[in-house]
Amino acid sequence: MDALNFPSYSFHIQDEGRKKMIFDIARKKFVALTPEEWVRQHVIHYLHQDKNWPVSLLAVETAIRFQGMLRRCDLIGYSGMTPKLLVECKAPGVKIDKEVVAQLARYQSVIQVPWLLISNGLLHLNLHLDDSGKLEMADELPDYSLLSAGM
Repeated sequence: MDALNFPSYSFHIQDEGRKKMIFDIARKKFVALTPEEWVRQHVIHYLHQDKNWPVSLLAVETAIRFQGMLRRCDLIGYSGMTPKLLVECKAPGVKIDKEVVAQLARYQSVIQVPWLLISNGLLHLNLHLDDSGKLEMADELPDYSLLSAGM
């Protein structure tokens, strides 16, 4: 897999038949190593190791219902039972464009979190919903301790 725009992390990768598998520390199992999964695993490790997010509060591929249709969010970060972060991961070759932002906005209309992250592993878009309900760009995500304190 290609190098991504994240710090270096240690992953457990193994071959299973003809495909590579990567251990997901959030789901506690091996999953198929696709380009999008490579990005998701980097995001999970980034949130856990660099932003101090407890792995037990990261939900992967959570099903939500949007306009009667079942959709799957790549990653939701919780503080207790409250969702605080919504993440959409794309493969490195996928451009982060208005279609991807619109997809995350649809999920946001259901989940309603203060922080959003879109990443293709090379480009990261951090968004924050301010107190007036306006979505604004942020340089980076806050540490989990700040999010869990109500930021």
